[in-house]
Amino acid sequence: MFEFSQLRCFVAVAEELHFGRAAARLNMTQPPLSRQIQLLEHALEARLLERSSRVVRLTPAGRAFLPEARRILRLSESAASWTRRVWRGEAGTLRLGFTAASGYSRMPALLDLLRRQLPGIDVVLREMVTHAQLEGLDSGTLDVGLLRALPPGARHASLPLAPEAMMVALQRDDPLCLREVLAPANLVDRDLIGYSPDASKYFFELTSGILDRAGVRPNVVQQVGQIHTMLALVAAGFGAALVPESAACLGMEGVAFRKLVADPAEPVELMMVWLPGNENPALAAFIEAYRNASGPAAGWTAPLRQASAASSLSDER
Repeated sequence: MFEFSQLRCFVAVAEELHFGRAAARLNMTQPPLSRQIQLLEHALEARLLERSSRVVRLTPAGRAFLPEARRILRLSESAASWTRRVWRGEAGTLRLGFTAASGYSRMPALLDLLRRQLPGIDVVLREMVTHAQLEGLDSGTLDVGLLRALPPGARHASLPLAPEAMMVALQRDDPLCLREVLAPANLVDRDLIGYSPDASKYFFELTSGILDRAGVRPNVVQQVGQIHTMLALVAAGFGAALVPESAACLGMEGVAFRKLVADPAEPVELMMVWLPGNENPALAAFIEAYRNASGPAAGWTAPLRQASAASSLSDER
């Protein structure tokens, strides 16, 4: 079997058609160069070059082998370059899980960050509820997840993403729409569409805490697990709803949004989570790029993408 060094020697001689110039190009002397060519011909069991004191020319076998030798060298160089880039986190694959709501809010900015700073990394996106993301991180089928909260005792590492404000979703002709800002007290004796404690545990606990601390006991007429369903009920006049700011991206016709001011403030949290010990260099590069961006310490806020049609914001468990 021939070696890459022998191929390089052959290509140099074939292109120069002169052993002296080829040896100088390879920064070596002529005797070892001639020896490499002989070893290559022996391995191939074919004469590649005809040489005399004045002339060096390719044999038919040499002319046939030259493009193959060049191709093999290009492939080896490409493989080496790709391997170095993967090792440095400049190339490879990042498997990213996300809840549906984060897909409408913070994820677009993260994908833009990846596209600009790590264009060699391929991103595989998987929409999953929180518990499924945690299982994927533990099993190694995910590298990083975007989710609302970690369970007690979780062994995952995390970084916070910019929080969202909590909003009140109202039917557009509701008198409360005349106000720019609302407080929990404005919801006293109002019909409210709430979150299912099973299908949307994070938002159920968040909104229940906001209302309980304010001493507000609204009339919960429905409990649902999907935000787009909640907004459809608001538009139909079933009641108001407390939703994250990203819900406005759905563009639900007939629904208006007003900022909710609570004491203490209860922003909607989102975090980037991964499993310590994950050896994917693309993950380390992504985390480093996020940290070096005009990031969370500097108040980095990912813009909310406006959507023209209602889509699912499901099961933020």
